[in-house]
Amino acid sequence: MMKSVQRALAFGLLLSVSGLAAAQVVLKEGHPSKYFVKNGDTLWDISGRFLEEPWQWPEIWQINEEISNPHLIYPGDEIRLTYVNGEPRLTVERGVQETQMPNGTVKLTPKVREIANDEAIPAIPASAIAAYLKEGLVVSQREIQEAPYVVGGQDRRVVFGEGDSVYARDTLTRWEELERGYGIYRTGEQYVDPDTNEVLGYEARQVGLGRVANQKDDIATLRVTDSTEDIRIDDRIFSTEDRRVRSVLYPSAPDTKIEAKIIRFFDRLSSVARNDVVVINKGLRDGLKEGNVLDIFGKGEVVRDRQLGDNVQLPNEKTGSMVIFRVFDKVSYGLIMESTRPIYMNDIAESPAGSY
Repeated sequence: MMKSVQRALAFGLLLSVSGLAAAQVVLKEGHPSKYFVKNGDTLWDISGRFLEEPWQWPEIWQINEEISNPHLIYPGDEIRLTYVNGEPRLTVERGVQETQMPNGTVKLTPKVREIANDEAIPAIPASAIAAYLKEGLVVSQREIQEAPYVVGGQDRRVVFGEGDSVYARDTLTRWEELERGYGIYRTGEQYVDPDTNEVLGYEARQVGLGRVANQKDDIATLRVTDSTEDIRIDDRIFSTEDRRVRSVLYPSAPDTKIEAKIIRFFDRLSSVARNDVVVINKGLRDGLKEGNVLDIFGKGEVVRDRQLGDNVQLPNEKTGSMVIFRVFDKVSYGLIMESTRPIYMNDIAESPAGSY
């Protein structure tokens, strides 16, 4: 393995490989020798054609320094598997152009083409996490209590929608740092650690967006510019300034060993699979970062040993993997990237084997 890896692949496949000395890269059985990138591909899926563990791509990535933007991969590029000193390497070819040299020889060099970075293929399916990046929020009880809230609206109604005006009250700071626009949220699901019973936070679901039309004392008038459901009295107001959708993601193994549990599904599901979003009971305070990769294990069954007459706990079984894409203090959101069978509540999520 390369001892120092500083490789980036668009939208972000840049893996931090500190602590990966023991993690062996294994080529997938039946892997191709080359692959042409297509629209709709993700870097995770392309990596999975070559490697048993797709997130380890940069361990064998070799940059072609003659290519403009060699860290980015675009539709039409050719990914090649080669060997250097017996070690596998993956390279990208962006097409070649022929140049006639003065001595008559022909030099082959990569073609130069102007491509916007946002046309590069993503590391993971962007559409699967976009709503959670923009609208998902986890807050503490104190943040809920201190947040501005809707006290009323036009025509003395109790529910409001797009195009309506609502009045929000900020008794704490009296809108000391007034912004142009805000998110309107409804708090709901309480996140509780299944092992310690600690309250980890409260889910805040964005139900609308409002633009400030006027402000006097502790009351601000917000014009509702968008709503996904009815806006109600007591809905909370939170800033959206610091929660823009990230254009870059950095999948990697956690810096320390993580042992977490899945504590939340969305959309009232009883189980989840590939491309579903889950919440785990670990976050910033535990050392998790956006892009960290975790393996998922289903808890082994307890079976009766008919020979000895006692109960035996069977080993946990790996059922998938996830990429953490949003991290709060005590919980994180993860996208299921692979699943071999349904994934259930309280299934275990931990650092990949050999990465710690």
